[in-house]
Order: sequence, then C-alpha cells, then structure tokens
Amino acid sequence: MEAAQPAASLFEPAEGDGSLPTLKDLMKVLHFFKTYWPDTFGGIERTIHAIATGVQPYGIQSDVLSLSDRPKANSLPFDGHAAHKAHLDFEFASTGFSREVFGRFRELSRQADIIHFHFPWPLMDIVHLTSGHGKPTLVTYHSDIVKQKTLLRLYRPLMYRFLGSVDHIVATSPNYLRSSEVLQRFSAKTSVIPLGLDEAGYPAADEATKARWRARLPQRFFLFVGVLRYYKGVHILIEAARRCGLEVAIVGDGPMDAELEKQAEGLGNVHFLGALPDTDKTALLELCHAFAFPSHLRSEAFGLSLVEASMFGKPMISCEIGTGTSYVNIDGETGIVIPPNDPAALAEAMTRLWNDDALASAYGANANSRYRANFTARRMAEGYRAAYQALANERTAK
Repeated sequence: MEAAQPAASLFEPAEGDGSLPTLKDLMKVLHFFKTYWPDTFGGIERTIHAIATGVQPYGIQSDVLSLSDRPKANSLPFDGHAAHKAHLDFEFASTGFSREVFGRFRELSRQADIIHFHFPWPLMDIVHLTSGHGKPTLVTYHSDIVKQKTLLRLYRPLMYRFLGSVDHIVATSPNYLRSSEVLQRFSAKTSVIPLGLDEAGYPAADEATKARWRARLPQRFFLFVGVLRYYKGVHILIEAARRCGLEVAIVGDGPMDAELEKQAEGLGNVHFLGALPDTDKTALLELCHAFAFPSHLRSEAFGLSLVEASMFGKPMISCEIGTGTSYVNIDGETGIVIPPNDPAALAEAMTRLWNDDALASAYGANANSRYRANFTARRMAEGYRAAYQALANERTAK
C-alpha cells in the first residue's frame, strides 16, 4: 500500500455513474470493539453499524465482536451482519476485560479476510498481539486517550506496539491527523475517511410530534444534543445562556445530569429534555434556530451531532479543539467556531446568529451542502470499501 500523506484522504471514492463497484469474491470483515448493539449504541457503535451496512452492496460481509454481560442472549443478527459477544468479566477505567474474548477472536478471525479494529481499547491490543491471526489489519482511530493520563503512561508502550503492527490506520478527520501526536508518529500509513450518516435513517418528523414540541418550547431556540459528559461543555453553554438570555434546549442524559441541572436552577431559558427517541430528536433538529456544540476538550474527537445538524441545514457553533469538530463546522462558512471554555464568546456567537437571520440561513445552507459532499454514510462506506480492497490487493501481491 502506498504511504498516506498527512491530512489527505488516501481512499477517495471513485468518480463514476453512481453504480456500486463490487468485489469479485465475497469479502469477510471482522470488526472488534469493546461494546456494540444491543448492549450499547453510542457514536462508535453507530459508526461500526454504518460501515457494516454500507459496505454490504459491495460484496463485503461483516461480523462484529464485542463484550457483554449477557453474551448468549445478546449474540444476535443485526441489519444483515452478526453481533457476536464474549463474556464481560469486569471493567476498569472504561476498559472491559474478558478471558473468553481471546478464544472468540481466534475463532472468528480464522473466518475473516480483514480484521477491522476500533481504537482505543487496550485489551484489543493484547488480543491482536497474542492471537497470531496473520490477517490484514485496519484500525479506525476514533480518539486519543485524553482523560486517563496516568494509565496512559503505563499503556503507551503497548499502544505503540499495537499501532506499529497493524497494516493501516484511518483517522476520522484531517484535523485530528494533524493534531494527534500519536497519529503523527504513524502518519506514513494513516489516511482519512470522515464519519458519515445516512439521511434515510432520519425521516421527517410528523406534524403531531412537531406541534407537541412547539407547544412545549419557545418559538426559537438553540439546540444541544449529546451525552452529558465532562468534555461536552454543557456547563459553558448554561453560563452563556445566563449571559445572553437566549433560549436553549438540551437533549441527552449522562453522568453530569444532576450537576448541570443544579447549575441551571433559576434559569427559565434553559430546558433539559432528557434522552429522547429519534423521532423527537428529528423534530427538534427541524424546529431549532441553530445548533450549539460547546465541547471543549479533545475527548470530543469528531462530533457526529454536528453532522446531524448539518444534515438538517442548521448553522452551528463549536469550539476550536484541534479535532473533527472544526472539520465539520467551518468558521465563517457553516457556522461560528469560538475558543474553548469561553462562555462570553459563546454568548456573543449565539447572539449574532439570533439577531441575523440571513447569516444563519446562509450558514445552514452551506452546512447542508457540506454534509452532502463529505459526510454521507455512502461516502464513508465507499472509503472503507476502497481501504479493504487495497489491503486485500497488497496481501495478494506479497
């Protein structure tokens, strides 16, 4: 495989008539990550699902191996691929451990043509390095390890050995490739395939659902969607709402629920809506004036919620943290990018979009155009199809 150039995509979809180029023979890919449906279905899990379903028309069959405390019950078929489980023994520092997974991986890897790892997960590194599977390998590098700094010092030698041993690495944005010290170390074998979403999975909300939300919320509001975690910056959004007085709707729940609601006590313009079904989320994306995404730490590696906002043609506000958020939201084109952890700057950006409908509409239209050009599920699937084929061709040539 040719060496990738930093911050450039090696696997651009080919131009053509829109038909799907398929492989001559069925290819089998094994995805490996610590969690997957039906146990969890967060951002990485949704990406695995989108890749697995997206490459099916190209003649690529996928399996997914993950951990579960109910491995027999939760080993199920899912949208044309198999979700296999090994028993979860325990978790420590957000890392699942399993003795059974070593055998399950050896069994499933024998049936696979390509092994597709999803980083980070330290146990995955050990499984790979001790299994002797001998198959071509690809890693989607979703994020640096940001929070566990002490443990990272212990893990770093294993991490470098793992990343050095795989055949190819995929970053999710050129921004992350440029800003990650780890990825820069392996830039010669790293390419970029941006994450993508399928618009068909977000049907238009029915009028009854929208009417219900119109009755509950103010006519105009900023929307935030995400799990309420430490790096999402929702506390910054609440302080910005206090300063500017503009309406904010917060969709999601998580470990910071109680703390954030306490911070917002007495603010009538901050509305906590909790976790919602997709139909309600779609309605709110249609109804909101703009999208506020104040994640302020590199733990926010991409920001799929920004892609959702782009899909719905909404202007966005995000922070410059050196990750994919500033690849999705381009300052002065699709929205406003502000310094991280700056409530005053966020309040100013919100006020600007609130008071300038023409600017907000222009940013929203540009955001939708950028989604169609860069962040569709089909484009992501085409990128991975090309990556898998390149790995298979390289192995055949040896």
